[in-house]
Amino acid sequence: MTLAAPPVSVRRTWPLYAAGFTTAFGAHGIAANLGQGEADLVRSVLYLGLLLALYDGAEVVLKPVFGALADRIGARPVLLGGLVGFAAASALFVLVRDPGWLWAARLGQGAAASAFSPAASALVARLNPRARHGRAFGSYGFFKSIGYTAGPLLGGALVWAGGLTLLFVVLAALAAAVAVWAWLAVPVVPPLPRARQSVVDLVTRLTDGAFLRPVAALAAATAALSVGVGFLPLSGATAGLSPLATGAAVSVLALCAALVQPWAGRALDSGRLTTGTGVAAGLLLTASGLAAAMLPGLPGLLPAAALIGAGTGLITPLAFAALAAATPPERLGQTMGTAELGRELGDAGGPLLVAAVATAATLPWGFAVLAAATAVLPLILRSSGNRR
Repeated sequence: MTLAAPPVSVRRTWPLYAAGFTTAFGAHGIAANLGQGEADLVRSVLYLGLLLALYDGAEVVLKPVFGALADRIGARPVLLGGLVGFAAASALFVLVRDPGWLWAARLGQGAAASAFSPAASALVARLNPRARHGRAFGSYGFFKSIGYTAGPLLGGALVWAGGLTLLFVVLAALAAAVAVWAWLAVPVVPPLPRARQSVVDLVTRLTDGAFLRPVAALAAATAALSVGVGFLPLSGATAGLSPLATGAAVSVLALCAALVQPWAGRALDSGRLTTGTGVAAGLLLTASGLAAAMLPGLPGLLPAAALIGAGTGLITPLAFAALAAATPPERLGQTMGTAELGRELGDAGGPLLVAAVATAATLPWGFAVLAAATAVLPLILRSSGNRR
C-alpha cells in the first residue's frame, strides 16, 4: 500500500514529534506532581484520584472520535486545534488561579490531547513513505518517551519553584509554541476520498487480525511500562532501597524505551527486522523483565527496568508501522485513534491486574501473572495470524 502525501522534508515532521512530547509531558508532569502543588489536594485523596483519572478518561472516550474527524477534515486542522485547545485549557488554570477549577483545566487538557495525539500519529504516517515508517514512528516514540521521563522530574522542579501555576504556564507556552511551529512547518495534507463505511465495515476492519495483533502488543507493552513505573519503586522500597535507587531504576526503564525505539525503526526499514519477529522478541523481553522484578533488591530491579524498557521500546514503533501499513490511507486517523484507545486500556489494566493479584497474594506474584500473560501473547498472535 502506498500512502499518498506531498513531498516533505524530514524536518517538517519535527513539530509532530514535539506534539508527542507535549502530550506525554502534560500527562506525567502534572500527574506526578498534583499531590505536591496544593494542600487541599493532599487532604482529599478522592479529589486527587478524580483529577488523575480525568486526563486518561477523556483520552479513552475521545481519541477514536478525533481520529475519525482527522480523516474527514484533514489531520492538520485537528492537530492545530488540539494544540491550541491544550494551551487554552492550561491557561485557564493560570488565569483563574483557583484549585477548584483544576478539574476543568485537566479535563480540557485531556480532551485536547485526544485530538492532537492521533492526528500527529496519522500525519507521521502520511508524511513519510512506507519505507521510512519504522524510523518515523521510532523517532515519534523516542520523543514521547522523553516526555514521559522529563515530566515528573521537570514538572517537580517547576512545582517546587512556583507551584502548579508555573507548571501550567510552561505547558500553555509549550503547546502554543508547538502549535505555531506546526502551523508554519507541517504541510497541508488534504483528506483523501473515502468510500462510505457502514458500522459492519468498521467492526470488520477493527476486528481483523491486522489491526488486533499490533494493538494487543501495544496494550501489553503499555501495561508492562505502567506497571514498571508504578510498582518497581514500591518493590525497591520494600527491599529497603532508597528513593534515589528506585528513581534511578525508573529512569533506566524510560531511557531504554527511548533509545531502543529509533534503533528498532531503522532495523525495520532496512529489512534487518520484521514486524512479527520484532514484536515477539519485544514481548519476550518485556515478560523477562517482569519476571526479573520478582527478585528482591537491585539484582531484580535494574534488570527488570532495562528489559521492560527495551521490550516496550522494541514493540511500539513496529506495531504502529504495522498499523499504518495495513490501514487505507483515508482511514489512518480512525485507526490511530482506536489503537491509542487500546494503549490506554493497557495503561489502566496492567496496574489493576498486578494490584489485584498483589492484594490476594504478594507483589512478586502480581509481576509473575503479568509476565506469564505477556509471554503467552506471542503464541496467541502467531496462531491468530496462521489462521488467516
